[in-house]
Amino acid sequence: MANKVSETRDTLGYHGQNDVPGPSTNPSTNLIINDIMLRSVGRLARMTVEKAILGKRYGSQFAKDAVENRSLMHTLTAYGVTKVATRSIPGAALVTGGLLVKTLFDRSKSLRASRRAGDKALREQGED
Repeated sequence: MANKVSETRDTLGYHGQNDVPGPSTNPSTNLIINDIMLRSVGRLARMTVEKAILGKRYGSQFAKDAVENRSLMHTLTAYGVTKVATRSIPGAALVTGGLLVKTLFDRSKSLRASRRAGDKALREQGED
């Protein structure tokens, strides 16, 4: 194992300095810090966009409540589907196909019935 590490260091041109940017002298710690920062910024950006999209139709307070009161099941499902979609091309194709089927199913229902079902789901999510 140590031999592979030294081979990798030689290949990457590692000469004893901290090649991973960050506040720590430990590159592993810097990767963890960078990962936490990127995930935090991504989550904040995603929540802001979701609130803005919902806020146009439902008002900003309702949008805030709906986005912040998601169930654990909803959060874990979204995380799992995202993992499947980003791990492989077949996974991305499977998720894309599933989203396409769901969209076609929603469009097959009447416009009113589809909106009513979506409004009900959001209302339940916003009331928790």
